[in-house]
Amino acid sequence: MPPKKTYESYESDSDGDSQQSQTRGGGGKRQKLDKNSDEYKKRRERNNVAVRKSREASRQKAKDTMEKVARLREENRALEQKVTILNKELGVLRDLFLTHASATAAAQAATVTKLLPKSEVEEDTASKDSSENSETVIKDHKYFVTQKDA
Repeated sequence: MPPKKTYESYESDSDGDSQQSQTRGGGGKRQKLDKNSDEYKKRRERNNVAVRKSREASRQKAKDTMEKVARLREENRALEQKVTILNKELGVLRDLFLTHASATAAAQAATVTKLLPKSEVEEDTASKDSSENSETVIKDHKYFVTQKDA
């Protein structure tokens, strides 16, 4: 494939024919234009307008992208704050639940003790002493797990 010619190389050709026709899109022949001709000036002006338009579109796209990045960063910051607040709320509610569950279990045990005849209460206390793991705290999750006596 022969190298592409520049406007200068078209002017320096010694064909003698200054208006050789070419097809658009490259690969075909181009017209030889004199830099002082009206056609050359029109084409240069159209090209300059197209270049300005393309560069402006590129600048606008970059500006839009930067605005989107700033918006998404702000949204991310707000979401991270929300996660922090929700984690704190979860901790408070978990502590409240555990406190309530512990108090409820103690109240139920006291109620059952009062209702049972004295002989059953003594048997129940003896069975609790034999099974040391009636309640276990899972330290990773801070939940109470009650093991049933077998």
